[in-house]
Amino acid sequence: SLLWVLDRTRTAMGARLLRRWVSSPLLQLAPLRERQDAVATLVARTALRQKLVAALAHLPDLERLTGKVLQGTASPRDLVALRAVLERAVAIREVVGELDGTSGSPGDGQTLADLVAGLDPCGDVRDIVQRAIVEEPPVLLGEGRFIRPGYAAELDGIEEAVKDARQWVAGLERREKERTGIRSLKVAYNKVFGYYIEVSHANQDLVPDDYIRKQTLVGAERYITPDLKEREAQILSADERRIALEMGLLSELRGALAAEAPRLLRTAEALAGLDVYAGLATVAVERGYVRPELDEGGRIEIVGGRHPVVEVTQRETPFVPNDVTLDVEREQIIILTGPNMSGKSCFLRQTALIALLAQVGSFVPAERAHIGVIDRIFSRVGAQDDIATGHSTFMVEMVETATILNSCTPRSLLILDEIGRGTSTYDGVAIAQAIAEHLHDNPRRAAKTIFATHYHELTRLAERLARVRNYRMDVLEEGDEVVFLRKVVPGGADKSYGIYVAELAGLPREVIRRARQVLRELERQAAADRAALDSLQLSF
Repeated sequence: SLLWVLDRTRTAMGARLLRRWVSSPLLQLAPLRERQDAVATLVARTALRQKLVAALAHLPDLERLTGKVLQGTASPRDLVALRAVLERAVAIREVVGELDGTSGSPGDGQTLADLVAGLDPCGDVRDIVQRAIVEEPPVLLGEGRFIRPGYAAELDGIEEAVKDARQWVAGLERREKERTGIRSLKVAYNKVFGYYIEVSHANQDLVPDDYIRKQTLVGAERYITPDLKEREAQILSADERRIALEMGLLSELRGALAAEAPRLLRTAEALAGLDVYAGLATVAVERGYVRPELDEGGRIEIVGGRHPVVEVTQRETPFVPNDVTLDVEREQIIILTGPNMSGKSCFLRQTALIALLAQVGSFVPAERAHIGVIDRIFSRVGAQDDIATGHSTFMVEMVETATILNSCTPRSLLILDEIGRGTSTYDGVAIAQAIAEHLHDNPRRAAKTIFATHYHELTRLAERLARVRNYRMDVLEEGDEVVFLRKVVPGGADKSYGIYVAELAGLPREVIRRARQVLRELERQAAADRAALDSLQLSF
């Protein structure tokens, strides 16, 4: 997909922003040129671009983290990640802080200077998280121990009391062995019975009177003492109090950070913008894209245009660039003919994608490009039915075509592929010709159009419609061999080479031979019909 080619972002924030940009191209020249300026700066300044890309790598998602803070669901680990982003923002600001340039219009945030200004490292937010949360909080909130010592006096007091109780329990076994003389005595803990003193049956006569029997085992008895029970209650209640206090402190911290959400989101937006610009510049450098010239005119001129996706995926074959010129005043409609597999659909798509990229603010895959800003791109490409609604392939095609003809304007770009192919030849030719004439003759619908077709009859439109031009996909024939050159050249095609394509697809040889026989018969019959018609016309 186009996003697959374009997306060289290093952060989730940048990837989402790029998707929004591609989904919502701009129509205003000022912000478009600001985007182009930003990409151009990073294309020209290689060292700066590389440092920025490295600084953005593996950056946590500040936008999502801020959302969690606002929802009150941010965990201690989320807060540590948020602090890490802000610390990296300081480094990123140092990397791009050397940029020169003036801001754009207030609040647009499109220029690199605006984005640098929007990088608020939020030092107060970093400080409070640093003071409050330990470096590596536990995964589970219920375990507690994520508040840093020294942050809350009450929590420190609980910790100190627990520490004293645990030290008392830790020394209990030694003291009891000395007091009772039972060398095998053990002090232990389990989740069912808590703390206990275990004495074997052989030493039962040495058990002191203050021991309280807790549990009988096969080879031993387990006891508690009033002091041990008191320390156990102190430790367990302290754990509950500590966890409750830590959760309360975490809630307060979330609230304090939520108040800073606008600043955090502005920083996230700035990071995302820098990421998108760095990614677009990287693609432009690596793929040889150029900056398109944009204006409000009605002309599209692309020299050496390439399909951004096909040239990447089709690496075994060099991509053949093509030129295209569309002008609402002189060359409004291109009738493109040529055989299947010769590259017509690719040419249509690359023209639309180059126009789209230009209005995203990206550089484009071409030697040179001039794009008059378009308001919409309409495509009628591909064939599919809609079984759920009972619509045939042809019906779906006609519904989509109707939408295009009722919605396009002189500022629109249309790519139409094989309109009318789903019905009889005469019906198809009639519909296709009527569509082309409507787009040419109706001033309100005079959109720039590339019309790919196998109906060679449509090439005659150029003889009587002033803004229609014929182009074809060039083909080289050498005996029985046919080579598709993938090059768009002026003129109309007179053959479709369908049988040759069928042979390439692997149809049985006897089918191919019979198809050629039938084709020759049909061509002879068509020639005879034309001769008879010419004779009839002469007699009149």
